Amino acid sequence: MIDVDEFLGVLNDCGISFFTGVPDSFLNRFCNRLLKENADKHIIAPNEGSAIAIASGHYFATGEIPMVYMQNSGIGNAVNPLASLADKDVYGVPIVLIIGWRGEEGINDWPQHIRQGRITIPLLDIMGISHIVLSEETYHKDVVELVGLCRRNSEPVAIVVPKGLLDGDKINIQDDSYPLGRNTAINTVLDALPQDTFYLATTGRATRELFYLRKERGESGERDFLNVGAMGHTLSVGIGLATARPNERFVVFDGDGASIMHMGAMALAGSRKLRNLLHIVLNNGAHESVGGQPTAGFCIDYSGIASSCGYETIGKYVSTKAEIVAACDKLSGRKTTGFIEIRIHKGMEKKLPPLDYSHKESIERLGKELR
Repeated sequence: MIDVDEFLGVLNDCGISFFTGVPDSFLNRFCNRLLKENADKHIIAPNEGSAIAIASGHYFATGEIPMVYMQNSGIGNAVNPLASLADKDVYGVPIVLIIGWRGEEGINDWPQHIRQGRITIPLLDIMGISHIVLSEETYHKDVVELVGLCRRNSEPVAIVVPKGLLDGDKINIQDDSYPLGRNTAINTVLDALPQDTFYLATTGRATRELFYLRKERGESGERDFLNVGAMGHTLSVGIGLATARPNERFVVFDGDGASIMHMGAMALAGSRKLRNLLHIVLNNGAHESVGGQPTAGFCIDYSGIASSCGYETIGKYVSTKAEIVAACDKLSGRKTTGFIEIRIHKGMEKKLPPLDYSHKESIERLGKELR
């Protein structure tokens, strides 16, 4: 395990004092330490591609090398600006990437991380991004040399971080900002809508809550899609389903961090006027699945955004059981895509075991129900 303050000291000695990115559980202690930095020197980005662009803007304005943090699943979002903006043959932006290495060979991890783990290093090689794998024994020397290379060549470089060096225990901290937690909010929707509704749950804790709620309720969950990876894309999966099966009802349980990540999907969902699709954002203002770092969720008017995209909304967020039921009832006869923002407090209401199930069997059951 690496001391975060010492690690940041090495970065500061190398001239790195600006940070942006998307939080990752393998970088949990590092990300949480950054929250204590000056707000002008740290920006939590909506997605990894945006983080590369933000970092580029910082470099253009200051000439200082920025750092972008992400999980390796976010490399895909970052490829375009890395290859067509920051690349040494375009604008030559010296950026230091720090990447949590989920799915590393020989480390037990969930199926959604295995392929990404295998291709992490090859992807960096294909893009011509010099990199090191962080080591507790040699990180000081390695980081100094890598940043020096970044500065000399004016190009992106990467620090790949294995499990156990900068991560830490994720603490289940509940607050009292709103009365309901995620579990109760989802359960209330399940009770309020017809039993033949299909449900999609976004990456992270929403999938775990829905899965174990089904067990508690004695239900099979065969009409559920658990989007265990592909953060930010659950709504797009829902658009595909609702378009293909116009006579079925679909509900997307989204998160504030996930919905912000690829918000363009809201414009598509609204413009398609999918009366059989209800988009619900469970908003706790945090990236709770990776450590609780804040999002912009409480700073924006979700209902206003949804309405301007063509959704039918109730015009405001809801935060109690009665308000959720009333919102579901009001939108039951809608003529277009529906939207509800449910504000919830941070923290899980109970300790949930890991989500352990067969992805292939689950999707086969869902396909049978749909077809």
